[in-house]
Order: sequence, then C-alpha cells, then structure tokens
Amino acid sequence: MNFVKMHGAANDYVYVDCFAEPPPADPAALAAVIADRHRGVGGDGLVLVMPSSQADARMRMFNADGSESEMCGNGVRCVAHLVVSRGRAPEGVVTIETGRGVLSLDVARTGPRTSRVRVDMGPPLLDAAAIPVTGAGTGRVIDAACPALGAEEPWWRECGLDPRMTCVSMGNPHVVFYCRDVARVPLESVGPRIETHPIFPRRVNVHVVEVLDRGHVRMRTWERGSGITMACGTGASAVCVAGVLTGRTDEALAADLPGGRLDLEWTPGGHVFMTGPAEEVFEGTWWGG
Repeated sequence: MNFVKMHGAANDYVYVDCFAEPPPADPAALAAVIADRHRGVGGDGLVLVMPSSQADARMRMFNADGSESEMCGNGVRCVAHLVVSRGRAPEGVVTIETGRGVLSLDVARTGPRTSRVRVDMGPPLLDAAAIPVTGAGTGRVIDAACPALGAEEPWWRECGLDPRMTCVSMGNPHVVFYCRDVARVPLESVGPRIETHPIFPRRVNVHVVEVLDRGHVRMRTWERGSGITMACGTGASAVCVAGVLTGRTDEALAADLPGGRLDLEWTPGGHVFMTGPAEEVFEGTWWGG
C-alpha cells in the first residue's frame, strides 16, 4: 500500500490516496499499527482520501488508537492539498466530504509539496446536547464548573488555571480552559482524565489556552484517541469561538500551537474560518498487515 506522510502545523498523519489505492480492509486496525512512532510509519493517525459523490473527495480520519473521528482541521487542509497536487481538482476552491458534512477549502500552492489552505469550518455547535456534554442542561456551556477537574490541585496555582470550562463542537467535541502559563499544565495526566470523564459521552478534546492579547493566544492540546499533539485545527477553531463567547479574545485570532500558527476568524452566528499550512513530508510503501 502506497502512502504519503503529511502534516499541517506538525499535526501529522499517514494519508492513503484511495483514488489510486484500494482502501484498507480494516482501517481502524491499520491506524493503530501504522501510526506507531517506533514500529510503524508514525503519526497522529491515518487519513483515507476517497472518491465522493458529493464533493471533490471524501475524508475518513482515524486516530492513533484506531478510533474514527468526525473531522480534523489540520488533516482536511492536507487532504485538499493532496487532491489538488495529484490533479484530482484544480487549485482554488475544493470541496471535501467529512463527518462534519461537506467543507469548502481555498487551496493556494506555495511550492511543489506545500500549500496554504483556508477552510470554511462551518458554524460551531454550542448547545450542550449537540456537543455533547451531559448534566449541563440544554443551553450553552460557557465558563461553567467542570466536574472532571474535581477539587483544587497544586498545579492549578502553578499555571494560574481558571477551572471553568467552555465547550464547543466543530463536528467533534472540545473543552477549553484558560490559564496563565500553558507550559505548566500537566496535560499528559490531566488530558486523559478529562477526555474520558462521564460528562463527555463521546469523549472530548482538551485545550488549555494562554491569552497573550485580544488577538493572540498560545494553546496546547490533548486530542481524544491520540494524546498530546503538536496542533489541532478543530481545537484552534473551538478556542477562537470560546474566546469570543467568554469575552477574552476578538473575532480574528492568531493561535500559536507547538507545531506552528493558525489564523482563525469567527463572527457570532456565522462560520469559523481557519487558515494554515499543508505540507508533504515523504512518500512510501507500507508492507505491514
């Protein structure tokens, strides 16, 4: 099976062009093996780029633990780049079918193996039931108490954590917390505890955010099914929405993630737009099972 290793702001996946390759029989099992950074190709998961009757291509995305996710913002940018670079669609506006629905992306080539891509991420889902978050009523979850955190722990003070949560769905569920210093948050232990808490019946992506000014934040992410990642496009989109809802940041936002910067825009009641890079790293052939 031939594949392409790609990343968007260092959020890296193994991509299979199923226009040219038969789709794997068990992509969930393959994802867990091929994404292994020691015994496989390595990555945050597996993405299949498939024909679609509704769009230029269809994206299926599997986390590193084999679970299938509805969407990946950095991943969908790479899918759009691949579709254009392999001649499946012309440069410019490309449509990709995802678990979130059909998304529209504007692809601008920046090199033989790179593009800068602007994604219409669609409107955020804000009602608790749609995210979903249980025990939070039917309204919005904005600066609300978070049962997943429990009683105060010493690290709260070390990083200046505000333990209140704001929840957003970008087709997949996100919870956002604000703090003074994201580097001091023990995300490797706190992330999985929050991800799997019963109030999040579909698990949740966890983000900690440091506001640098009203148009600029620094963030770190624990992704459900993959752990700590270098970037999360849907998460950065959720952070943009959360900042506007809580009054902390403006409608246009630059988000610095460990893997690079993403540019976001959201006007309440409208769609979220995300702009960032897509880059091919190498191509290869997978001989594993």
